[in-house]
Amino acid sequence: MSAASFVRLARCRGPRGLGCRGLLLYTVATSRRHLRTFGPGLSSTRFDPDSSGRPTPWDSFGIWDNRIDEPILLPSSIRYGKIIPKVSLSKVGAASLIGQRKENEDRYQVSQMTENIIYFAVFDGHGGSEAADFCDNYMEQYIKDLVVQEDNLELVLTRAFLDVDKALQKHLRLSPNASGANAGTTATVALLRDGIELVVASVGDSRAMLGRKGKALKLTVDHHPDRKDEKERIKKSGGFVTWNSLGQPNVNGRLAMTRSIGDFDLKNMGVIAQPETRRIKLHHVNDAFLALTTDGINFIMNSQEICDVINQCHDPKEAAQRISEQSLQYGSEDNSTIIVVPFGAWGKQKGSDASFSFSRSFVSSGRWA
Repeated sequence: MSAASFVRLARCRGPRGLGCRGLLLYTVATSRRHLRTFGPGLSSTRFDPDSSGRPTPWDSFGIWDNRIDEPILLPSSIRYGKIIPKVSLSKVGAASLIGQRKENEDRYQVSQMTENIIYFAVFDGHGGSEAADFCDNYMEQYIKDLVVQEDNLELVLTRAFLDVDKALQKHLRLSPNASGANAGTTATVALLRDGIELVVASVGDSRAMLGRKGKALKLTVDHHPDRKDEKERIKKSGGFVTWNSLGQPNVNGRLAMTRSIGDFDLKNMGVIAQPETRRIKLHHVNDAFLALTTDGINFIMNSQEICDVINQCHDPKEAAQRISEQSLQYGSEDNSTIIVVPFGAWGKQKGSDASFSFSRSFVSSGRWA
């Protein structure tokens, strides 16, 4: 049965009064029995998502092995006409190490925000933890309130970032703690809706990447002062860019990023809180994981190295721990935080031993000159 035929049949009531839910349950159950009988990688099902009429091996569904055994999201699978696995929060891996810093100013969150939207976020504070703490405490609620009014998740995230930035400014003005007046933070937030729609928003240099077909697909671009478009905005606003002794560009000799939440002393110099966003439709046949990382990891390991290490790990929890520890072993002195979210193709790209570059920079990362 082709995917199109399957969807048409699922939308109506099937033979003998079998409803949509029953039909899909029957189909999935039958297919799983075939999988157990024939084993992974064999043409054991009549599904052909590309409508070619040819039998499709089970690995094309992303169900490669039983290391991440997730149930099927029935409503989403029926709506999109393809098998969509459920992402269980219990399978998500996360790690945050303090490194050589006096305190850990990184924050991260993973939660089931609404019935059909999962929330992932990393915040890397600088100049104190006040800004990162504020985002950690309130960003999710701002987004949750906005999704009730707006269906476009890119617009939701953009507005939430700007609203949180304004709320933080008000909070710091009323706070007796003057030391946090110039605090700021990166923010990289990912929303997964219906197990298939992934939307990412980011300010600063914390990153999001997708493991697709064994390769790292970058979902964010760092907001560094040496980016032409970012540098031009800083200069037009009256700010300037300098380079420190390590060759790192800084806004007004202080901040190594051009977008952030907080850093209010530089807001009139072109530092903004408006995020860059990206929306992508997941293909669970090819997409193995989503990874969110702070610059304690990014500064010392490139995206493909991170992807290669994750592909060698048994599960996302092991992957998160290995990446955070490996960044410190390579010489990172910053806080190192990572979230690893498994998708349908987890385990498909096991990969061989990765070859790492010995030309990496063994200097401490940091945003302040």
